[in-house]
This record gives sequence, C-alpha cells and structure tokens, in this order.
Amino acid sequence: MSVQEYLDKHMLSRKIEDAVNAAVRAKTTDPVLFISNHMKKAVPSVITKIKARQVLDGRGIPTVEVDLYTNKGMFRSSVPSGDVTGMYEAVELRDGDKGAYLGNSVTRAVKNVNEKISEALIGMDPTLQSQIDQAMIDLDKTEKKGELGANAILAVSIAACKAGAAEKEVPLYKHIADLSGKGNLVLPVPAFTVISGGKHAGNNLAIQEIMILPIGASRFSEALQMGSETYHHLKAVITEKYGECGCNVGEDGGFAPNISSVREGLDLVKEAISRTGYNDRIKIAIDVAATAFCIGTKYDLDYKSPNRSGQNFKSGEDMIEMYRELCTEYPIVSIEDPFDKEDWEHIKYFSSLGLCQVVGDGLLMSNPKRIERAIHESTCNALLVKINQIGTVTEALEVVKLAKDAHWGVVTSYRRGETNDSFIADLSVGLATGQIKAGAPCRGERLAKYNQLLRIEEELSDQAIYAGDDWRMT
Repeated sequence: MSVQEYLDKHMLSRKIEDAVNAAVRAKTTDPVLFISNHMKKAVPSVITKIKARQVLDGRGIPTVEVDLYTNKGMFRSSVPSGDVTGMYEAVELRDGDKGAYLGNSVTRAVKNVNEKISEALIGMDPTLQSQIDQAMIDLDKTEKKGELGANAILAVSIAACKAGAAEKEVPLYKHIADLSGKGNLVLPVPAFTVISGGKHAGNNLAIQEIMILPIGASRFSEALQMGSETYHHLKAVITEKYGECGCNVGEDGGFAPNISSVREGLDLVKEAISRTGYNDRIKIAIDVAATAFCIGTKYDLDYKSPNRSGQNFKSGEDMIEMYRELCTEYPIVSIEDPFDKEDWEHIKYFSSLGLCQVVGDGLLMSNPKRIERAIHESTCNALLVKINQIGTVTEALEVVKLAKDAHWGVVTSYRRGETNDSFIADLSVGLATGQIKAGAPCRGERLAKYNQLLRIEEELSDQAIYAGDDWRMT
C-alpha cells in the first residue's frame, strides 16, 4: 500500500485537519503533543512490526521474547517454559544443537516469529485476538503447533493481547474479561509453594509441592502478607530442625529440606502456620505429580532415595488410603495429580469421595480433548491451566470456559521456567479463576505475578473482590 493509498483509506487528511482545529480551539500550549494524542485516538491501531529474540527464563534456559508494535506503542511478552510431559500438549520448539545451551536454544522459534508470523500479522487489528491466533494456527498447520513452535505462537499471542488492551484503553485484565464474554473481575486466592520436592528440588521428597492457601484473607494484599509471613516462619522452623542447609530452595522458590515423607513436610508447614496465628484462615494443598514415581501400576514414594527405592511401593488403593488419612489429619483442601496421568480409574474414584478439590495437570495438560473426557467421566473437578501447554490466548480462554461450564475449579498456573512477564496475573483476574499458582512468595519471576495482583487490587479499589472462601468459583 502506497502512502497516498494509506492516507485515503484512513481519511487521514481530514483527520489531521480536525486535529489541528481541535488544538486551536483548546488553545493548547503544546500543539504538537496535542495533535499527536488526538491522532492516536482518531486512527485505528494496527500491528506494524513484530520482533522476537532469545532470552533466558528463571532457570537460565532459553525462551522466546517478543516486542509487538502498533501506533500505540510497543508491547512485550516473554513466554514461560516447562518440561514436556507428554504427547498431549503443544510443542515447544527448540534447536537441539548440543553445542549451544545444551540443545535448548530457541533460535528457530525466534526466526519463525521474525520471518513467518510477522509477515502474516502485519496490518491486523490487535483487538481481534481470535483472528490473530487463528491466523497463526492456520500458518502452522499442525495439531500441536510443531511447525512454528508453541513458544513462538504464544509469545506473539500474549503481546497482541496486551496491544489490544491498549487500543481499547482498558486494563489488560478487563480486556481479557471482554474476550471471554464475562464481566466479573475477581482477585484469586494464591497457592504459595512453601516446600518443594519431586523434580523441582534435590531432596528425597517424592511429591512435588506443598502449598498454602490464605482463603481466610479479606483482600489479596492481606493474603500476600499471610503467605509471606508463613514462608518466613517456615524458614525458622526448618532451620531449628535441620539447620540452615535445610533452607535451600527448589526451582519454584519453595524450601527443600532433606525430608523423605509428605507427613514430615506437612508437619513443618502446620507448625509454621501455628506460629503465625492465622490457623484456620490458611489451608493446605499438595501437588503430588505422581506420574514421576509411577512404575507400572505401583507408586514408589522412595524413588529419590537410592538406598530405599523399590522398598515402599504403593498400589492405587494404598495411595487413596494415604490421601484419605492426610485429608483427615491436615487442613488439605486440594490435591493435584494424585495418580499417574493415565490412571483415570483411581483418579475418578478418589475424586468421587469428595474429600478435597482434585486438580488435573498432567492428566489434562490443558488439552480440550482430555478435559472433555474428564468432564464426561467425572474424573476430577478442577483444571490447572498452563497457557503454554495449549499455545494461544484464545485457546486458553476456551478450555477455561469448558471447565467453568462443568462447574469445575480453575487454577491459573506458572511453569518451572518462568519469566518476569506477569500476564497470568491479569489472566486469573479477567477469567475470575479464583485460584493462582505462581510459586513461592520469593524470587523475582514469581513475585512479578503476585505484585501485579497487588497493583490490580489497588486499581480496582473499592470494586476489588477477593475470592477468599469462594476460591473454587463454582
């Protein structure tokens, strides 16, 4: 399109004249700035440039960052990365060259953004999120986004979402709510990781995380305070029992004392909560991530202890009995991935007991087909949504709708390889998921999400609603 054609298409000559006349009427002291701002509002915004680069995530592993430009400015996103856990999630495209970042470079994904995606999206309206996402899906032509890479596609999708909010001159969370067709904005209950195990830490604890949920807080800011105070009390409890070396942390910021049983960890957390005085206002959740220690049809809770591995195998029935006892002895309200990702039978039976929220992560992988099956078979009652497992903002909104229509709980979740991008904070508020899991109340890439929620609460002021006791939002 030539300059003259662009001017004619958008009637810019008339709009420039209107802007000049408006500046004269306003008797502005800075006519250039006035005219510039007037024109920004008068001319529809389009995507003018997309630039991607390779950056490092919180683990020091490469990921994709994108700068997307419109006439309203530049909008940046950097996508999280995580361990690929199965065939049901979108493909994270990496180079595989062992000579660079041990094969983890993402230069191919970056090139796909800069050459293929950029060319396809230039000139598109950033407010049309579903059209932008569909254009990238059509360009990729694979079921799991393996051609362009879900990391490339998602980085652009998130950046476009931010640009769309700016074009509408609304906060990002409000734009997300509009895209989803929902109007209620809710600050989520944070599930703070306080003890790490499994693949997230170098201790002998088989389960992946023990978390605390301040459901008794009246506002998100109070919940953050309660989480932080409990975290630091826990540090003192661990130091007293295991020494300072017990306060090393896992990849998500949770403490990683060299414990081997879940009860040992829960007792530490229970003592820390007691010391805060919050007591019943704080509940506990655990992420078992049982697929990591499932061998055939048995579960090896000592798989990380070389001298004991294989001596403590539990059947599915044994695991159910263990969970039943834990839910009786501790204030546990949520258990994530209590069984192997293909052990549908035991997950379904455990969920039917109604002991707590049963969250599907590895079971579902944010995959709509898996979610639909789980809804149909009543396998679990909550979705852990990880946007990079599905690959676009639009598809994330769709799977959350699936879960909510089934009256499930929804947990907006981080990944192991997080960045300082706070998008999931806005996502959790805009979709009113009621729960967010972003790691411990420490480390910059974790606090980026929690601090953004503080800002949102401040911005909403008297209109701010904290999920609290209604944390499942069902």
